[in-house]
Amino acid sequence: MFLHDLKYEIIGNLRAKDLLLWLMLFPIVLGVLFKIAFGSIYENETLFSSIPAAIVMSGENEVFRSVIDSVSDGDSKLLEPTYAEEEEALSLLKKGDVSGIIYAGDSISLTVAGKGIRENILKSFIEQYSVYETMITDTIKSDPTKLKAVISALSDDVSACTEIPVTQGNTDNMVQYFYNLIAMVAIFGSITGLHITENNQANMSALGARKNCSPTPKQVSLSAALIGSFAAQAVCMIVCVSFLAFVLKIDFGDRLPLVYLTAVTGGCMGVTMGFFTGSISALGKDAKVAINMSVSMTLCFLSGLMIGNIKAEIAQFAPWFNDVNPVAIISDSFYCLNLYSDYTRFTVKIVSMLIYMALFGILGIVLSRRKRYASI
Repeated sequence: MFLHDLKYEIIGNLRAKDLLLWLMLFPIVLGVLFKIAFGSIYENETLFSSIPAAIVMSGENEVFRSVIDSVSDGDSKLLEPTYAEEEEALSLLKKGDVSGIIYAGDSISLTVAGKGIRENILKSFIEQYSVYETMITDTIKSDPTKLKAVISALSDDVSACTEIPVTQGNTDNMVQYFYNLIAMVAIFGSITGLHITENNQANMSALGARKNCSPTPKQVSLSAALIGSFAAQAVCMIVCVSFLAFVLKIDFGDRLPLVYLTAVTGGCMGVTMGFFTGSISALGKDAKVAINMSVSMTLCFLSGLMIGNIKAEIAQFAPWFNDVNPVAIISDSFYCLNLYSDYTRFTVKIVSMLIYMALFGILGIVLSRRKRYASI
């Protein structure tokens, strides 16, 4: 009897239109929009790469050419120079193939078409060169053997500190929106949980009335419904993570199997949350769905789905809230997997989700079994 109920619970969940909309189509569309909106921000504004620049030589300037050769050599080169005539250089700048045009002759000048970080670096480079130019010229005249060391000062940062990366994970802060997108899909598993109460309460559906008249023990029917919903939600979570990781190429770090595990665990927690909320109210289906979606979206908002830094703001005034917000717990699990080498914080988040899942599930079963009907 249990396997029979389980089979049809899975089939029924996978055929549900609202499950298809909210747990598959909606996150795919939202993920694409996030990728379009945030996909290049990190590369353009945070992650440094060599700057393409056009060089227009209007005269012989061996010192400047030597400096350009120095800063455009090696693995961490500053510039990607292209020597060109003025007309060609202007064409490259207009097309966006270069970030600026450096005119080199008796004096050095710069032309840019924007005000981004690359343009500012080019401006700083030209200003720094102007300061060092006199020193380089004097070095050539006095002691040419020191020329290489002086030129290196233009491209090397002198520091008494050694840079040690604190993490090998993805440091793009925009990836948090995708963490929260997965968390949103997980908490929307509460829609699937609502189907359990709808299909097992006699006052909410004809199927619920038939089930309450059947000889199948209610705990067997509810257990099959929960496990079937877990299976359907797991499919949705796997599809969501796979789409983000392999289609949109979102970098979740090198622990992708644990990302899948976290997503599925969060999804199951969402199912039990919907099962519990559906069991405590005598409202109709539409009212329950509306309340459930409102609560879920509010939790998603407070976790940072719409405003990335809101979770940090909440931590300043109510640090405990992020530890009890189910959506924040799920998104923080991905954050811990990505940035921390140990599993201490990640384990705490997983245990929190399991506690929520057990609590919601037990309370939902207790409340559902206590329901009695005068007539069916």
